[in-house]
Amino acid sequence: MQPPINPTERLEAFGTQLIDVHSWLREELSELRDNLDAFLDGQAHHPRELRAHCLTFCSALERHHTGEDGTAFPVLADEFPDLRPVLEKLQQDHHLVADILRRIEALVRDARTMGDDAERVRRELDGLAAIMESHFAFEERQITAALNTLKVPRWEKSPPDFLKTSGTAVPEPD
Repeated sequence: MQPPINPTERLEAFGTQLIDVHSWLREELSELRDNLDAFLDGQAHHPRELRAHCLTFCSALERHHTGEDGTAFPVLADEFPDLRPVLEKLQQDHHLVADILRRIEALVRDARTMGDDAERVRRELDGLAAIMESHFAFEERQITAALNTLKVPRWEKSPPDFLKTSGTAVPEPD
């Protein structure tokens, strides 16, 4: 059991939590790609289960980016005006990712046709993985330190969507 975290320490860790969320999203995408590969190889994973996993992942990534755009980036822009060009670039990436997510969602909308479109889904996931890795690495280099200095009491009371995984707040690191 960990000792309780001092609220001041907790407020200084938003950037670290962002990295934790990115790690979780990377892992989820990797698992989704592995499941799709297994499906393409004729092993396990019913198309309906694969479709559900895909849609859940797409929703989580969209919620994360929407939360950054609507919550984190405005606060960062106010506190750190020099970051505005970086934040605009990150938002452009979010639009690119959103387009890919829409294409993936359209391909997997009907579980019965998932098999027919699985190769196309795989190509879209490969492109998404490349963009996400570049985007996450850039974002972490550019804004983690700034996020770690923020004092936002309302985020302490109720973590914003960009700091959540699977509908819950990110657990504190061990």
